[in-house]
Amino acid sequence: MGFLTGKTAIITGGGRAVLSDGSCGSIGYGIATAYAKEGANLVLTGRNVQKLEDAKAELESRYGIKVLAVQADVNAGADNESVVKNVVEQAVKEFGRIDVLINNAQASASGVTIADHTTAQFDLAIYSGLYAAFYYMQACYPYLKETKGSVINFASGAGLFGNYGQCAYAAAKEGIRGLTRVAATEWAADGINVNIVCPLAWTSQLENFEKAYPDAFKANVKMPPMGHFGDVEKEIGRACVALASPDFKYMSGETITLEGAMGQRP
Repeated sequence: MGFLTGKTAIITGGGRAVLSDGSCGSIGYGIATAYAKEGANLVLTGRNVQKLEDAKAELESRYGIKVLAVQADVNAGADNESVVKNVVEQAVKEFGRIDVLINNAQASASGVTIADHTTAQFDLAIYSGLYAAFYYMQACYPYLKETKGSVINFASGAGLFGNYGQCAYAAAKEGIRGLTRVAATEWAADGINVNIVCPLAWTSQLENFEKAYPDAFKANVKMPPMGHFGDVEKEIGRACVALASPDFKYMSGETITLEGAMGQRP
């Protein structure tokens, strides 16, 4: 049994995405796999129902844990508080507790310059990322307070380094980073661990970004010194497992940069 046996983690953007070679191409699914190996029951959300069902079937059959798949889409035209409340209520009804919240979901129109960005494209990034993290954190707070749980949010080097053609994405991620630090300050007294991860993993989104915007990709994405991009399970997922450990409570509020080979910046 793993040390997360009997605990419940919500992972947004947890559907199974596949790279062109057929291997897993989703950070959310990589995290879900790492958590499943430690015995955690999972609540996976996303916009694509088929990807969620694929993740549920594979994780349950391989690791003997329970997965609740809930379609959820935080966007500019939705009643987002109700969308998130539904996810959290279903999670508590199914498992009785919430121990970890991982805000991984993010959509954006990467590759579009500031001058060419539309309001709709800007809203896509802000709502799917920043607003989603805000609503999930608010809704999960009472349950995380009970379990002395953990929040793990995701930012990006796009905001840290000012990547070309990623204005809305960077803005959303920097907003999430600020929100995370404030939550770490406000929720420390409740025993809730709050951290943020800035990863660089080879995913289906990054693969598609390279195909659609080769110039922006070349300008922004550099091979890390160790010669490989982060593995969605073994590096990103396992880091998120570690951040759910009581041993990491003292690190609450830190930005954890995992670019390629555990802390190596490209």
